[in-house]
Amino acid sequence: MFSSQKLAVFVDVQNMFYSARNIHYGRLDYEKLLHAAVMERKLTRAIAYLVETPDIDQSGFKSFIGSIGWEVKSKSLKVRPDGSTKGDWDMGIAIDAISIAPKVDTVALVSGDGDFVDLINHLKAIGVRVEVHSFKESTAEELINAATAHYPIERRMLLDR
Repeated sequence: MFSSQKLAVFVDVQNMFYSARNIHYGRLDYEKLLHAAVMERKLTRAIAYLVETPDIDQSGFKSFIGSIGWEVKSKSLKVRPDGSTKGDWDMGIAIDAISIAPKVDTVALVSGDGDFVDLINHLKAIGVRVEVHSFKESTAEELINAATAHYPIERRMLLDR
């Protein structure tokens, strides 16, 4: 069944970073994640969306995940005049997923963010299978319910300490 499917994978890096850290006190292994998401399918694109902060050098991380098959899209954390910050890729992920949808059979969304429910419903309405890969403990229930399938990320998907 899976071997003839074309797949695109979209990962919300910030969502996964904080979920892995807060739930398992660890970091996600992006090589294991990509392998688990692809299964036997044909990978069309794998995109990791990263928000960069000025105080953390993420060049090593970007270089590493780029070397294992991820395309990296990054943007800087925005600081508002009141001092609050904004840094998410929800709109960018949605636009890319909708743009790529006609070229794939399945979209794998790696995030637990319930804001993606409308995206999932749209993709399913145009005939795309949508999988959510996430830490169950930090995933919005409505996201799991909207997905065609949910694959929980477990401790074995973390980097060895």
